[in-house]
Amino acid sequence: MKPRHSFALAGLLALGAMHIASAQEADRLGSDLTPLGGEKAASKDGLIPAWAPGDVGQGWSYGKKRADFWKHKGEKPVLSIDAGNVDKYADKLAPGQVAFIKQTRGYRMDVYPTHRNCSAPDFYAENTKKNVGTAKLGADGWSLAQAILPGTPFPLPKSGAEVMWNFKMRYRGVGIELPSDTTMVSPRKGSSEWIQADSVQTIYFPWGAKGSKNLSDLPPVEYFTYYAFKAPTALAGQAVVQTVYTNKVSETFYYFPGQRRVRRMPSYAYDAPQIGFENQYTMDQPLLFNGTIDRFDWKLVGKKELYVPYNNVNMYDPAAKLRDVLGETFVNPDYRRYELHRVWVVEATVKPGTRHISPKRTFYVDEDSWNILVAEDYDAQGKLWKLREGYVTPVYETGSCDVMPFVQYDLADGRYVFDLHPIGSNKDVRWFPQTTDVRFKDSFYTGENLRAISER
Repeated sequence: MKPRHSFALAGLLALGAMHIASAQEADRLGSDLTPLGGEKAASKDGLIPAWAPGDVGQGWSYGKKRADFWKHKGEKPVLSIDAGNVDKYADKLAPGQVAFIKQTRGYRMDVYPTHRNCSAPDFYAENTKKNVGTAKLGADGWSLAQAILPGTPFPLPKSGAEVMWNFKMRYRGVGIELPSDTTMVSPRKGSSEWIQADSVQTIYFPWGAKGSKNLSDLPPVEYFTYYAFKAPTALAGQAVVQTVYTNKVSETFYYFPGQRRVRRMPSYAYDAPQIGFENQYTMDQPLLFNGTIDRFDWKLVGKKELYVPYNNVNMYDPAAKLRDVLGETFVNPDYRRYELHRVWVVEATVKPGTRHISPKRTFYVDEDSWNILVAEDYDAQGKLWKLREGYVTPVYETGSCDVMPFVQYDLADGRYVFDLHPIGSNKDVRWFPQTTDVRFKDSFYTGENLRAISER
């Protein structure tokens, strides 16, 4: 039998080796990898260039058109993909994109030169480096137990769940305001009536302020959100506050003006249909994925070169007209921009004993910004059902890239959802790196406050 000190020494040696390995991995960030974990180098054929950050919108201020200050404005497409040539480019497309192109008359994807301009502030990059060997998932295998924030928890991901947490904790400042959002759902077959719901929304990240904080020292919250409907009449006055946690299911309070009361909605999560949208829009579909990840097993498939929405500055133009942007069956290609980028591919499969209307889902996550750019949902029979695309753009306020506007196409019935955009509102989305606004404090997102601000 070995003496106890031998076991202790072996443990110390193993721990020391782990620290050395973590330090070596961390040193890759900013060396052969970007500060957030993407490959710095160009692709072998040069079609994907080396990482070159720095698109900060020099001279831009809030209220000015973002596209006017993008340094690559005016570029022309290098190719267009439609039903006539989609098979030629299928190896650079997601299966959902191929299926939608083939079945949708007149649809095209205009592909532009690739620009890898997404980055993050220095403090976020520093915290990301500290997370190597420090950030941890919970014992349940899906919750986020430890991370240095704000920062990417797992810049060198080993699992699909780690990639999803990188997406969830990407840098978006302290909060986001949508002073005017119009959720659009295209008409049913045989009808010409769109669903059009007008609302205001705020999103608050309690860990997002500049600095360095341990998640374990903070409330276990990914974000808080508030939204209130202004129209149509059937929804006007309804309002919601929701807390999305890092370790348990979301908590939702809903104000119903006809009852003049706030109700706690414990089941208003996951694949529950959002009120007012004819079952076209579930709670976990905004931003390509939303809410708790515990119902799925997450497999990290690897990396792929894909034509994805990127640098979509025109999708953030509040002066554009909704009817110019939204066609009968798809978003106008003149407002969409695609580039070739490397993405992480993550497959989500519903856990045994758990249900979801989409038992299988695939997510394509940008290596440079950790935004989900494309997502696919499969139905219970294993058939492709829904395709989502997120319109990522450089955010001049934060020095990072983010997705707000997105589209969801239903391949089965031909309808689509377009949401979280400023189009047609004359009021732009706004990101806050710092603020003292009362809407970006924990106390704003309670059932009691929801009642108080809704009954005014």
